[in-house]
Amino acid sequence: MWKRITFILLLILSFSLSNPDVATAAGFKSYVDTTDGYQFLYPNGWLPVKVNNGPDVVFHDLIEISENVSVVISPVPEGKSLKELGAPTEVGYKLGKAALAPSDSGRTAELVDAREKETEGKTYYILEYLVKLPNNQQRHNIASVAVGRGKLFTFNASIPEKRWSKVKRTMENVVDSFTVY
Repeated sequence: MWKRITFILLLILSFSLSNPDVATAAGFKSYVDTTDGYQFLYPNGWLPVKVNNGPDVVFHDLIEISENVSVVISPVPEGKSLKELGAPTEVGYKLGKAALAPSDSGRTAELVDAREKETEGKTYYILEYLVKLPNNQQRHNIASVAVGRGKLFTFNASIPEKRWSKVKRTMENVVDSFTVY
């Protein structure tokens, strides 16, 4: 009898976790871009930011405005998959040099972790960086990279290093929620 009750409770829990309303109750809101074909969760209390000639979308924390998430969409050669662009570490180094620490920026980006995950048949690379700014401040960046519709989608969360330990789990959940369809 207890096995049956436990099974029913687990079934209800798994159903409720797949329900978007639960994300809202857990402190997240959903962002969906049906035109470009991606979606993600972001923390309650974060606001969209208008950016010209930059990322497709940016959200930042209302109080800690330097904490942000963004989506950058770039072209990829026709028909190339993420794996054809390179292994997670290769793509991570390229992305770090091109986006986080271009040669003329005065920034450095150290790739501290690179892994591959698969969600609903799509490959994602999860990349984690420690970025040092010219003023010696440090930031922690965690990104999810995927290819879809002939484009490279890069979802990036950027947090001051001094706050990373407090928000690490939340940002990992946000980055893991990023999906391209």
